[in-house]
Amino acid sequence: MPDNDSPQKRFTTNQWRLIGVAAAMLSLTVIAFFLLGVFNLLRTFVQTFYGVLWPLAAAGILALIFRPVVEFLQTRARFNRTWSIITLFIVAALALSGILVLVIPVLVDQILLFIEYLPDIVGRISKSLAETYPKVVDFISTRLGEENLARIQDSVSNGITTLLQRSEPALNNIVGFASRTIAIGTGLAIIPVYLFFMLESRRNLGNDLRSQLSFVREDWREDIIFLINEFIGSVVSFFRGQIVIAFIMGVLLAIGFLIVGLKFAIILGLTIGFLNVIPYLGSIIGLSIALPLAYFQKDGGGLNLLILATVVFAVVQVIEGYLLTPRIMGKTTGLHPMVIIIAIFFWGTALDGILGMILAIPLTAFFVVAWRLAKRKYLDRIQKENTASSQS
Repeated sequence: MPDNDSPQKRFTTNQWRLIGVAAAMLSLTVIAFFLLGVFNLLRTFVQTFYGVLWPLAAAGILALIFRPVVEFLQTRARFNRTWSIITLFIVAALALSGILVLVIPVLVDQILLFIEYLPDIVGRISKSLAETYPKVVDFISTRLGEENLARIQDSVSNGITTLLQRSEPALNNIVGFASRTIAIGTGLAIIPVYLFFMLESRRNLGNDLRSQLSFVREDWREDIIFLINEFIGSVVSFFRGQIVIAFIMGVLLAIGFLIVGLKFAIILGLTIGFLNVIPYLGSIIGLSIALPLAYFQKDGGGLNLLILATVVFAVVQVIEGYLLTPRIMGKTTGLHPMVIIIAIFFWGTALDGILGMILAIPLTAFFVVAWRLAKRKYLDRIQKENTASSQS
């Protein structure tokens, strides 16, 4: 057979490269459609079984976080595993009770004060809008004309009316609200039970997976085990660090708000800190609540308090970004802040709610690791083979 008929001689180097690029693009397209289908199925599954999944997910995360504590009590305190778990539960219950005894009275006082203060805040906002609105109308009317302005006002009024009409059934659905409350309470109550049995289990995940995936090729099986271990490591490291960071941020914000004279400082600071278990969520919600409260506060409010509250936020964010996160989290995820924000919104949408937002960072880190593994073991090898075949 002539040499010119061999596969290597039928195409030039540039043609081989073009074929490689086309094959890669086709592969990426197929993978993208496959992932979209998987995400759609996953979202449907999560929506259907959300009430079952979130207590399991919470218990699983807590089990990964506290498993080293149980093993420490086993090895150092010479407790058996069951008594180690019971000891952990007792210590956690005592610590939580102590915190509640110290914090709950203050929180209750601030919540009652906030409820009492709320009509005054609404009145001040209404007064400010009433004073500002005529000026805004005059400015807009000179730009748009009275006729267009009237149309805009009618559209806004109709939109508000429609929104209220649609929201009325939801507001009146007391039975649905009560059932959701009971479901959440049941989920919270079942978490310690799940947590106990998860901590009680002594099985090694890697060995279990090797036995369960014995039908899979050995190199693929090791890759799967590696990815699962990486995901578990990301979950444990992220949540351990993020819980500590959120607690410290909550305390710092509460102290800062107290110093500048913002009302409801403790409840605001601790709530914002708690929400920061999901990165940036607490800061976004906190800014949207605390800053208007600072501006419209009756005693000492206004622009000065607004600036001071903003400074408190900025200082705490600097401490978190340059001190807490580097020292506590290190390079656990290796994700850029912009990627983190996009991931939170993406997974919150893909998994339909808070569960997706909580798992956003570990899931994104997992897929980054999976991509690096696939690139190193498969894509780079294919590229080298194509390059070698084009040069031969």
